[in-house]
Amino acid sequence: MNDTFKRNINYLRISITDRCNLRCVYCMPEDGVQLAGHDVVLNFEEIVKIVQSAVMVGIRKIRLTGGEPLVRKGIMHLIKTIDEIPEIDDIALTTNGILLPEMAADLKEAGLKRINISLDTLSPEKFAKVTRGGELSKVWMGIEKALDAGFDPVKINTVMIRGFNNDELWEFVELSRKSPLHIRFIELMPIGTSELWAADSYMSSDELKQIISTKCELVPEKEVTGSGPAKYYRIPGALGTIGFISPISNHFCSQCNRLRLTSEGQLRPCLHSPHEIDLRTPLREGASQLELANIIRQAINSKPEKHDMAATGWEGNRRVMNQIGG
Repeated sequence: MNDTFKRNINYLRISITDRCNLRCVYCMPEDGVQLAGHDVVLNFEEIVKIVQSAVMVGIRKIRLTGGEPLVRKGIMHLIKTIDEIPEIDDIALTTNGILLPEMAADLKEAGLKRINISLDTLSPEKFAKVTRGGELSKVWMGIEKALDAGFDPVKINTVMIRGFNNDELWEFVELSRKSPLHIRFIELMPIGTSELWAADSYMSSDELKQIISTKCELVPEKEVTGSGPAKYYRIPGALGTIGFISPISNHFCSQCNRLRLTSEGQLRPCLHSPHEIDLRTPLREGASQLELANIIRQAINSKPEKHDMAATGWEGNRRVMNQIGG
């Protein structure tokens, strides 16, 4: 379905939990956030009904997010059930990778097509600090298991932060050369707790490209499956690619094709806008699939033309990223 700005909205990102097994400093406060009660969070039957309604208005791609989606019990059954919906042609997942070593093979068997792994440092010490206790070795094992299971592509999402990990830029570039991984550098967004230091720590995609180009040739690459807003390049001879996602310096709002569903059943037409449409209440009051589809249609038509994150930051938003879904 096209929205009022003629964008084809075919992609739904679903947060299946606001819980996470890490406490990353730019995602949530040290003492965490107030978690939604189990009676508030959508159950899997409700999520599936929403997906079945969403395909009626053109949704074809699903991404499961969190929090950390792999901490939600029963996720394999959810993936299998969504995979059985004929109209859905792509199911992806974004994870911190901690639980992937034990789950990668089963996720593939369940019907998951693609995995994105969030990883902002290759230093075990930095990783433990920024995640408040996480073990980088588990993520590395998860990446290896994802490749072994046959996931293609496996993407690494890296937020490059001045003063924290910009000195590791070349190590990430080398990863793309030596491994069939797709390294995606994402500009730091002023969201939630990161808003306080985004101005001083932000590095644009153009700056990163310029730095890399001083030592390596960046050859434009064809789109990687599920590439979305990323612009891809390859270093000649590299096994993987390097991508740049520029939500601040060159926002891709004119090509935005997505909606976000929070774990509490609130449909969010735009990541930046605090505007949400309640699906949980009509769902639990017995709304039919057609009635839910009509609400989703209204949400699509309410998508704004663009965000103004660079000017207003996270002004007016009460949720942080683990509550919205990445």
